[in-house]
Amino acid sequence: MLLRAQLLLLLSLFIAGCATPLSSTYDARVDPAVKMNAHNFPTIQAALNAAPVNAQKPYRIFIAPGDYYEKLIIDKPNIHLYGAGATKTRIHYDAYAGQEYSAGKIWGTAGSATLTLRAPGIALHQLTVENSFDFLHNDSLQPDATERVGNTQAVALLLDSGSDTFFARDIALLGYQDTLYVNSGRSWFDRSLIAGNVDYIFGKGNALFTHSEIKTLERGRANFPHGYITAPSTQISDEYGLTFIHCKLTRAESVPDNSVPLGRPWHPTTQFADGRYADPNAMGKAVFINTWMDAHITRDGWYSMNGTAKDGTKIAFLPEDARFFEYSSRGPGAVINSSRRQLTSDDVKKYTRETILGDWAIK
Repeated sequence: MLLRAQLLLLLSLFIAGCATPLSSTYDARVDPAVKMNAHNFPTIQAALNAAPVNAQKPYRIFIAPGDYYEKLIIDKPNIHLYGAGATKTRIHYDAYAGQEYSAGKIWGTAGSATLTLRAPGIALHQLTVENSFDFLHNDSLQPDATERVGNTQAVALLLDSGSDTFFARDIALLGYQDTLYVNSGRSWFDRSLIAGNVDYIFGKGNALFTHSEIKTLERGRANFPHGYITAPSTQISDEYGLTFIHCKLTRAESVPDNSVPLGRPWHPTTQFADGRYADPNAMGKAVFINTWMDAHITRDGWYSMNGTAKDGTKIAFLPEDARFFEYSSRGPGAVINSSRRQLTSDDVKKYTRETILGDWAIK
């Protein structure tokens, strides 16, 4: 709880003076302290249930300050959620991938998400989405401890099939392993905080991060690598994957120097006509442009990741075979060497918001 409070305080300082004032006009409000009526609801789920099925313009829902323990799926287009501030409005849930939620059924990584989006045109403003599973306690246990659980991926936000043109500004996404699962469509995260430790920004979607803080958190026990910031599974046919422009890569105090790679290539195990094995076309892409990096970033920058071969054995996918690049990195963790490939000044001209995200207007 202390860590969460510290993170949210950092976010409030980070966005102070630049947050856009909230509109005074909303289509619905969520406030448990107010008697329920046609426009006010006691839970976020109730407000979503009452929202139009196919809104053609933004349907704005204001969420009053408070902690909302809810597991949500938004499958209606153009739903916009506004909080009272990322330090005041918090949506959280504590599911993890290996957790059994019904007899013989587990959540899985995607199912663990606190908030899942399955429609276009959704937006989040000035709130926190957190997966509050106690990763640190479990991570601190000995590998043979009887109470230790496996499959501890615990997603805060999932951009699932159907999600596209998603926009987030002045939000916090908090978790540890697999905080943000960007698995579909185009998305833009601006002036936000994303925190975690293992593969905490991952997936095959086209996601742009601007002027945001990407914070690596502590582990329950010492590990090397300590964690990984990204694990893209971008399809080779897609030009853009995870793109960071004018961001800051920060760390919790206990995260060691030279311990966190910028990312590793994820080739998800996929069912094909000739078997189930690592997707060879998932040639992940992650690019860091004009980004400040603290000293926790490894000098080699990137790392390998194992996947399943056709014969069922494990094979290593190497970072040099993925599309990992930097341009004008700075700070204690910024190093130029043969392992950290650089874009040219001509290359970087292709990385504007318009070229990355295409022609869609923020409403």
